[in-house]
Amino acid sequence: MRRSTILAEGLRFPEGPRWHDGAFWFSDMHAGQVCRIDEGGVLSTVVSVPGSPSGLGWLPDGRLLIVSMQDHRLLRQEGDGALTEVADLSALATHRCNDMVVDARGRAYIGNFGFDLDGGEPLRKTNLVLATQDGSVREVASELSFPNGAVITPDQRTLILGETFAGQLLAFDIAEDGSLENRRVWASLPGVAPDGICLDAEGAVWVASPISGEVVRVREGGVVLERIPVETQAFACMLGGAEGTTLFVCTAKHSKAEDCLAERTGRIETFEVEVPRAGLP
Repeated sequence: MRRSTILAEGLRFPEGPRWHDGAFWFSDMHAGQVCRIDEGGVLSTVVSVPGSPSGLGWLPDGRLLIVSMQDHRLLRQEGDGALTEVADLSALATHRCNDMVVDARGRAYIGNFGFDLDGGEPLRKTNLVLATQDGSVREVASELSFPNGAVITPDQRTLILGETFAGQLLAFDIAEDGSLENRRVWASLPGVAPDGICLDAEGAVWVASPISGEVVRVREGGVVLERIPVETQAFACMLGGAEGTTLFVCTAKHSKAEDCLAERTGRIETFEVEVPRAGLP
């Protein structure tokens, strides 16, 4: 049994974990803040996002991209710290936007809920959109049951996507123009609701699963290699640290805003694993 270390606690709802430039980054979604924890363990706020931040990524020039959930926008943080709108996603995103992966060219693949999850609305399938730095937005995958965490393999040729309410990971080939082709099931995971995911150097994917309260390491085809339980719910995960072998897990007791603001049970928990990170994010 792997033992966890608490890196941060008392958060509202941590999501979108990333390892970048020697530090751990995440969105405290219901606090409206993008945060950073440096190698000394010091937590700081990078920028406030009133529309609720979710997925994070970086352009080749180092500027930060942020998904603003409530107002369906992709934002960019400029060198002076100000936020600029890159793209308006509202014409294609049918409900709140969520996670994102940014490729090596700065193209952003962004999911959305598709329906009012917290309001109890019935599931409606939705899409994955691609936003580019000139502000253009187009649909690259459809008929998705809550697209969520995504990774891109080191060769930049394959995108793997968590489909939360289908209990599976999908894979797509990435075309030269960023389009997604050859849709297929990469892994079926009964009893698991894939939320945030990350990729390791052996080609396995770590999957955060809120409903089963764990992170699961799985290889293509659906073989589960390891399960790590957490005390509450696991919503996202990221490999990082100096050796790339620290598994950062975003956990919380609740996900609805009112509950998260009232109790502040969000944590960043870490586990040491053997295989380092790979690919993007």
